[in-house]
Amino acid sequence: MGILNSLLSALTWWNGATLNTRLWSSRNGQRVGEDEQGNTFYQTKDGKRRWVIYNGEIEASRVSPDWHGWLHHTFDAPPTDRPLPHKSWEKPHIENLTGTALAYAPQGSIRKVEPKPRQDYEAWSPE
Repeated sequence: MGILNSLLSALTWWNGATLNTRLWSSRNGQRVGEDEQGNTFYQTKDGKRRWVIYNGEIEASRVSPDWHGWLHHTFDAPPTDRPLPHKSWEKPHIENLTGTALAYAPQGSIRKVEPKPRQDYEAWSPE
């Protein structure tokens, strides 16, 4: 299975970085750090371009707010050098779950596993 994964990675962009992206990153990029999900962050040697190579599925919402700020030049120093202060009430970062089975479904939604009948609704019937 390792050979198949390597071949998929080399030929398809949606299964991780392609072979060309990995080669270009190793030759022209400077590795800056890695986040808790295993995503690796790079910048050019002059620091003008910044990018991420995802560990697994390529989904932008998997990048934490700290690294997102660095990627978009909001912060000059990466979170590995100067971590952002976090408040005690802040929740941990989670990726966008829209379109998955774990997505939020409000009470009464037909997407709930066991939808309960609505108690506040009475069907209208003509007389």
